[in-house]
Amino acid sequence: MSKSLKSIGVISSLTAVSRVLGLFRDSLQLAIFGAGEVMSSFTTANIAPNLFRRLLAEGSMTAAFVPTLQEELHANGKEGTFALLSKVASWLLVITGVLVVTAMALFSGSRSLAPGHDDRWYLAADLTVLLFPYLAMISLSAAFSATLNVHQRFFEPALSPIWLNLCVLVSLGGAGAAYSRSPIAAIHWLCAGWLAGGFLQMAVPAGVLIHGGWRPRFDLGLSPRVREIAHLMTPGIFGTAIYQINFSVSRLLAFSLDDMSATYLYAINRLMEFPIGVFAVAVSTVVYPLIARHAVKGDFGSLAADFQKGIRLILVINIPAAVGLALLAGPIVQLIFRHGQVSAHDALRMGILLAVMAVGLPFFSVVNLMVRAFYAVKDTRTPVRVALVDFVINIGVSLVLIRYWGVVGIVVASTLAIIAQAVLLSRAITRRMPGMRLAPLLPSLWKVLGATAAMALVVRGGWQAVLLAHLGARPASLLAVAVLIPAGVAAYGLVLWRLRIEGREEISAMLARLPVAGRLFASPRA
Repeated sequence: MSKSLKSIGVISSLTAVSRVLGLFRDSLQLAIFGAGEVMSSFTTANIAPNLFRRLLAEGSMTAAFVPTLQEELHANGKEGTFALLSKVASWLLVITGVLVVTAMALFSGSRSLAPGHDDRWYLAADLTVLLFPYLAMISLSAAFSATLNVHQRFFEPALSPIWLNLCVLVSLGGAGAAYSRSPIAAIHWLCAGWLAGGFLQMAVPAGVLIHGGWRPRFDLGLSPRVREIAHLMTPGIFGTAIYQINFSVSRLLAFSLDDMSATYLYAINRLMEFPIGVFAVAVSTVVYPLIARHAVKGDFGSLAADFQKGIRLILVINIPAAVGLALLAGPIVQLIFRHGQVSAHDALRMGILLAVMAVGLPFFSVVNLMVRAFYAVKDTRTPVRVALVDFVINIGVSLVLIRYWGVVGIVVASTLAIIAQAVLLSRAITRRMPGMRLAPLLPSLWKVLGATAAMALVVRGGWQAVLLAHLGARPASLLAVAVLIPAGVAAYGLVLWRLRIEGREEISAMLARLPVAGRLFASPRA
């Protein structure tokens, strides 16, 4: 148990590398293409393949696959999991293959099927045709990575987004060279990088599994485990569909406003993935197989203890991260995105969006683990009902606020919706399993809030001093990121340590990426 959870530090480190590469990639994309029609069409083209990817792979399939795979491992060992993987991978290949061919045929005929629209909509359809094969590759990648995680192999799955970012960065070099000939030729280079990255995301974990003894074979047999996965996926697909349609409608609303808003929303969502991915997703990725194992054994005391420790770790990082992002949104966006075709006005609007979106960061991070806790006990219906409420709030508030605040109204709506989702899931999980209540975390929460207030004073005061120095936008932004962020982290860590945050030794080890981090999750009964 401890061995697997020591991997949190590894995942966090690799995810940090991936997110830095991702931010560099996004900055380079915007520098080359700007926030205009071509880039907005590309981000919109990503909606459809990513919607189905979440539906079939990283969402409901993974949620149903991991606990079932844990049962198979417990019952029939490694060979049993490999046999189940072959069946699931075969079905994924068939289903995603049909979807890819169908979607490519439909979108390639968009001009004849839906005439009379602006050229940017047709460009988005053409790019969707190019990007849709990514769905099949990333769906298989999700199955391979989930299997590795169940077998306590976290390193290779954590590398997955790094392959994508590296391939896109290489393709952007070609895009930059091609841009002088045609922006369309340049965006085709970008699409090629996505497809090459998707292939590596699929091939690398598959190679690791083959090296570990898996012998892939095409098998569409409907074993009881496969039927169970399908049964668990059914409500999960609806829940994931609600979430993804929710997100997709927000993107389409932004795309309908003007040529820039969809790109703004895409860029800021990508920036928000840094704190979410580096720690919250890293914790959830490692804790999910563990609590699923506890659920298989009926050890709900250990399940609740590890769940609460995971929530504490997430809050320790993401509450100060949210406040820091809100306070320094302007200089962060200036430094990362204010290059090439991105104007000062673009950077200003993205900074406002980041400040608003940061408010929802701790809630989104907590929701991520809460949903997985429901999946661990094979309750896929409750998250669906809560996601439906989230959808209604988001779309309803978006349609009202977009008339007055534009794309900012869309972000305010999504923030209010994720807060409501966190509250509703917390109440639901407590009703189902009283031991999962979050009340024992209140002393830790107050200490985190106190330390965050100290950090905010340091960061806010420092930024005011930088502004008074009149250094210029670029030097001031560089100083804020290079000096004020480390100063704020130091102030936060010092106050939190002096307040004797629960589990402070283990948290310190976690932040230092030391192997002993796994001891935090070691059950007292282990």
